[in-house]
Amino acid sequence: MSKKLRTLNAQTEDEAKMDMSPMIDMVFLLLVFFIVVSTPMVVKMDAEVKPSVAYNAKKPEQKHGRIVVNIRSDGTIFPVEVSEGAIETEDDITEYVRKFKEEFENQGFDPRLHLRGDKDSVFKHSRKVIKAAAAAGVDSVIFSAFDFEK
Repeated sequence: MSKKLRTLNAQTEDEAKMDMSPMIDMVFLLLVFFIVVSTPMVVKMDAEVKPSVAYNAKKPEQKHGRIVVNIRSDGTIFPVEVSEGAIETEDDITEYVRKFKEEFENQGFDPRLHLRGDKDSVFKHSRKVIKAAAAAGVDSVIFSAFDFEK
């Protein structure tokens, strides 16, 4: 072997390195894209309502189209926005549900009643809300419950 060939073989080659900055840029762009495109569904909760525990409880897959009604332990019925005040009569509940039903149907969602009842409330109050929602044309009901003790 010639001296020239030995020197060429003896030289250490630089390892090929991959530039990761374009890939990191692409990951951040995808992250920003999915954050902007996603529409989070936030169910506003009344702090005074403590739902019961159901060990077989599961989260509903569809999050859009919920008409949330809170029932406190003393039987008072509140809409999503507690600041609006309590709903007194079945006619008021029916109008409240009908308003949101029309809004959700215009958006293309199937309206459902999301009933957040306190664990100490009597079922007759829930029955009153369900009956009023049925009068408004909403026959699907989701009962809110914890799947573990908080």
